[in-house]
Amino acid sequence: MTGRARTIHLTVVALLATMAVGSLLMIVAGASPLHAWGQLLQKTLGERQGFGQVLFRATPLVFTGLAVAVPLRAGLFNIGGEGQLTAAALACAVVAAALPPGLPAPLAVLIATAVAFLAGAAVGAATGAMRIYRGAHEVIVAIGLNAIIAGVALWLGNRSLFVGESTRTATIPAAAQLPELGLAGSNASVSALGALAVAALMAWLLARTRVGFTWRMTGQGLDAARAAGLPVDRARVWAMTVAGGMAGLAGAHFVLGHKHAYEDGLGRGVGFLGIAVALLAQGEALAIIGAALVFGVLGQGGLAIASDVPKEMVDVLQAVVVLVAAASLGRRRA
Repeated sequence: MTGRARTIHLTVVALLATMAVGSLLMIVAGASPLHAWGQLLQKTLGERQGFGQVLFRATPLVFTGLAVAVPLRAGLFNIGGEGQLTAAALACAVVAAALPPGLPAPLAVLIATAVAFLAGAAVGAATGAMRIYRGAHEVIVAIGLNAIIAGVALWLGNRSLFVGESTRTATIPAAAQLPELGLAGSNASVSALGALAVAALMAWLLARTRVGFTWRMTGQGLDAARAAGLPVDRARVWAMTVAGGMAGLAGAHFVLGHKHAYEDGLGRGVGFLGIAVALLAQGEALAIIGAALVFGVLGQGGLAIASDVPKEMVDVLQAVVVLVAAASLGRRRA
């Protein structure tokens, strides 16, 4: 079975399992599964505002999904998306707010986005360097950095960055704000188009370039890649660096396209949910777009049917998707 066919097969199985478990929970909650699923789809894919919210939820998941998928190709596991996103969002908001008045909008957005990418990339590079050059496991390092960055961001905010008595930085200028897509007042912005472009770029990088080839060979056999003369250590650090930059773009999405400032807890949970997206997509860059949309529909749809079923059901359904994807990945590696 080819990689694309395997991904499609996994997605179908995961969706069927999710529908089966969801229907059972709906019956237990006293709701009609047919009505609830119909409402969920109608409120997410059948209405402009609902579809816009799905896009809004899916956009950062594309970035954080890529942040997991890229290191997976190199045999690494990036669980540090939360910290990378937070560092990037704070840096992006501070720099964007300090931009000189009158700066052209394209340049302002470019500068703020670049700062977010570089901030996330720096955290990712530190994680990769600790793994490669000091032998510290990247998962342990990332867990520590997630906590450290969250604490430092809150400390810096309370000390000098937050405005008044709030936990929010100054609002960025209008020139640095991303325009909305105009989907019936939804929060979707042009960052959704940026996510599509970045996913396509990463798909090309992974499949058509020497860098992508080195990552693939490293992930498939570290010793063999090293024996073949490939720059294994450098490639793995760069994989984590690029991954951090991807998570950083999710931070830019929230700051430039939604909140227009940094807030404590901004984007919380998106980094971890990106792991589920990458697992469902089996690490395929373009498949991450579809996987992110699945989680976007579940997240937004849960709000749409909250009057019929408990809102916690969405968390259960997302967990079912993760379990099916993890079981498939584990079987492939066995």
